[in-house]
Amino acid sequence: MIYSYTQISQYLACPRRYRHRYLQGWVEKDNRAAMLFGRAFESALGAFFHRQDSAEVWFREWSAYREGALHYSKSDNWDRMLQQGVQLLERFCQDGRVRIRQPHRNLQIKLVRSLSPQNEFVAYLDAIGYLDGTRCVLEWKTTSSRYPEEPEGLLALDPQLVCYSWMTGIPEVAQVVFVRKRLIEVQYLHTSITEEQRQEFGQLVSDTIERIERAQFLPHSGIRFPQNPCSSCPYIGLCLGRTDLVESALVRRPGAERFDWLDELAC
Repeated sequence: MIYSYTQISQYLACPRRYRHRYLQGWVEKDNRAAMLFGRAFESALGAFFHRQDSAEVWFREWSAYREGALHYSKSDNWDRMLQQGVQLLERFCQDGRVRIRQPHRNLQIKLVRSLSPQNEFVAYLDAIGYLDGTRCVLEWKTTSSRYPEEPEGLLALDPQLVCYSWMTGIPEVAQVVFVRKRLIEVQYLHTSITEEQRQEFGQLVSDTIERIERAQFLPHSGIRFPQNPCSSCPYIGLCLGRTDLVESALVRRPGAERFDWLDELAC
């Protein structure tokens, strides 16, 4: 089996959701404008570091979704998001705080770690480069609101950054956050991950995989105000037996029915 941070985090959030996605093959439809914006913008960033025309790449990638039936947030539309992407690229270029040497090697990096003779852990890093002269693991984020910066040290609690540090052995990690708001902003957030955190994450991975392999997929009920994770979960239609909700949010990967026997194992 090949595991990843996303799989581990999905299981820890709700084992039943993990089963729906990774064993039964249900995945979200690609119709959220914010998610597709992030994908297209990441391609433009790659072009920038490869010394290509990043604005041209951004326009081409984002134009692929112009006629699609996308789900936009209340204040967004295709033209507005196009302009935001251009402005964010310009700001990032003007700042000049991030450097990536040998982008063919240090952009979109796949790392594989052996956990046992049967299992591997895979991670895809956005980049390894330099922020303000400090070598670190870099993660790109696009969002419609600023990331919190207080209290000091908060970023070190981000489990995905801990995962990246665990995979690379690099203690310095950073997020470059491209904020899509009325006045665009680029945040440069940096922190250090300790050896203790890396060891704890490795233990968390081992413990979680053990539970997965024992087919422990009990649901985590989330309807308890004011915290309502179930109400925003794309898999809620499966848990409620609502075909209309399933059809509006999910599609099933071809061949997923081969894993239906795992439902019997979990009972």
